[in-house]
Amino acid sequence: MPLSPSTLRRVLVTWLYAVGFTHFLGGVLLSWAGHSGLLDHYLSSVEHAFWTTDVPAAARAQQVWWVALFGATLQAYAFCMLALVHLGSTLKRPMAWGWLMAGLLLWAPQDIVISLSAGMWSHLLVDLLALLVLLPPLFWLYRHDRQHLINQP
Repeated sequence: MPLSPSTLRRVLVTWLYAVGFTHFLGGVLLSWAGHSGLLDHYLSSVEHAFWTTDVPAAARAQQVWWVALFGATLQAYAFCMLALVHLGSTLKRPMAWGWLMAGLLLWAPQDIVISLSAGMWSHLLVDLLALLVLLPPLFWLYRHDRQHLINQP
């Protein structure tokens, strides 16, 4: 049985809240888990993209610092994402969904090109997955709320 548009809207908004909260938690992890060993496999894959010899300890320390800095940036991004999801959910205006789509379409191609230039193919998969799970719900919400706005008296 298909979901009603209002139920589907609630499900998609809940999904976007979950994605935003997951981004926030991921940012916290990146900021504070660099020396814990949890990120060693990822850090090693990045190191091997740039070093063909043994990786100097200073390079690992610098990489952990950069990842922590990125984690803080990801936390701020998540906060802005959650704010736009809240505005879109509450105001039922397509603008919030449009801004989220614009941000994804600004980020993804650049992230893909920069990552592939360093041979980081795993980033391509993550970026494509992010686009796949975010763009369709955002597009649906944009169209739904736009139609709702047009039909208002």
